[in-house]
Amino acid sequence: MSDERKRAYLDAYEDWQKKLAALHEVFLEGKRLEGDQMKGLLNREARAKEKYDAARLELLGIPSAEASPFD
Repeated sequence: MSDERKRAYLDAYEDWQKKLAALHEVFLEGKRLEGDQMKGLLNREARAKEKYDAARLELLGIPSAEASPFD
């Protein structure tokens, strides 16, 4: 396992956890957001989760869905 893959995985995981914590502040702790802030928060968390999932698959040596010949 390369150091580059490990670093990409850890970076993606840390970023996703930060975005998820911000989301939990709203849903679980009652933090208020104005206007389009909620949409932005949800989009940032979703993109961070996708990046984490891709890094996890890469770390495990599993091809991404985009690379699948069956789609």
